[in-house]
Amino acid sequence: MDKILEFLPFLIPLVIAQFALLGYTLYHILTHETYKRGSRALWLVISIVLMNFVGPILYFIFGKEDN
Repeated sequence: MDKILEFLPFLIPLVIAQFALLGYTLYHILTHETYKRGSRALWLVISIVLMNFVGPILYFIFGKEDN
């Protein structure tokens, strides 16, 4: 238990950053109509299932249409 409390100051900012990135990604997916590759449903599934930074980062690299 002491080990968890020792790492807590490092974990809390990472968890906050993870959920902030996921929230922004979901907002962007739901408010835009066009994507470089795939569809809205595909990017929603990828972002939610791979929510540990991987899904949102994949969306911004491969899915986000540059306007």
